[in-house]
Amino acid sequence: MHGLVLLLTVSTLVATLLPLLRETAWWIRIFDFPRLQIVAIALVTIGAALMLGWHQLPGYWGWAALGSLVAAVLYQWFRIMPYTRLVGKQVGDSTLKDGKRHLSLAMMNVLQFNKQSDKALAVLQDIDPDIIMTVETDQWWYEQLKPLEQTHPYTCHEPLDNTYGLLFFSRLPLENCEIKYLLDDDVPSLHTRVQLPDGRTWVRLYGLHPKPPAPAESKTSTKRDAELLLVGKAIDNKEEPTIVFGDMNDVAWSHTSELFRRISGLLDPRVGRGLLPTFHADYSLLRWPLDHVFVSADFKVDDMERLPYVGSDHFPIFIKLSYEPHDKAEQEENCEEADADDHAEAVEKIKEGFEEEDEEEAHEAANPDQPKKELTT
Repeated sequence: MHGLVLLLTVSTLVATLLPLLRETAWWIRIFDFPRLQIVAIALVTIGAALMLGWHQLPGYWGWAALGSLVAAVLYQWFRIMPYTRLVGKQVGDSTLKDGKRHLSLAMMNVLQFNKQSDKALAVLQDIDPDIIMTVETDQWWYEQLKPLEQTHPYTCHEPLDNTYGLLFFSRLPLENCEIKYLLDDDVPSLHTRVQLPDGRTWVRLYGLHPKPPAPAESKTSTKRDAELLLVGKAIDNKEEPTIVFGDMNDVAWSHTSELFRRISGLLDPRVGRGLLPTFHADYSLLRWPLDHVFVSADFKVDDMERLPYVGSDHFPIFIKLSYEPHDKAEQEENCEEADADDHAEAVEKIKEGFEEEDEEEAHEAANPDQPKKELTT
């Protein structure tokens, strides 16, 4: 038992310390995700160590181990706490009754190989948001979700069979709707403007789904981070009402997500409202928030919820926002400001993202017989 508790102690401390490194290797960045689980394991380990009498052992190593575990719990909790109801909301609650200045949005990662499209369609039709974006959608999924075009006639689709396809449906008029490939030539993103029901206000929308840092996808988080920060730099210092949403393959409390908020000046509606973990839908003890909505200070929240299970490894997420520019100055006080070091780091990360993409393209050119993911639009 002493050996097992010691192993858990070392594992907890390693999992806590590794993310402090600014390295982008997937096996380091993966520890950004399970902070809540690390807290749980650390608390169990502390309890077991006390039962075994570590605090009564000769010398100081028992107390040192217990103290280190307590420090790890406090640090992890410090990173998680903003995404609980124990702190104030970063984006205020809506006070607006005028439905013409509301905008509702649903984001759903369907899991390309999931065939329970009836569940997905039923959930989307039941919640009936103004804006719908689904990712991991291939041509088969497009055919299954095509009935949404009857109620959401403004569309911008890029169905792909590489798990990075994207379908976008809107009830509201769109302007300059484009699918762009910011870094990876097989990972699309959505860029458009949508008109609110008042017929006057236009909102800038960005829909993202970068690759995760994982052995089968990307060995580093470099391009994921760069894509998010590219959008953040594009938003920086713009006064336009803006929403960025999607499956970011990153947690809200990561260094990159926090850097993105500071660079873009956007707010996280999750802060003060709870974790709303969306992944992994099949394992209740291994969940964290991967699907996000970030908004400019022009907006307040009327409703935000995690939607029912649709057969995917992600739960969909829904948010209803109200456009309240009269409270923008008050909300901007909650924005996290970027300093010169933040801007320099963002520029460096974006540069590294393009360099990594250039290296991959050069490798593919040098190895033309190497199998590639097929791309079908």
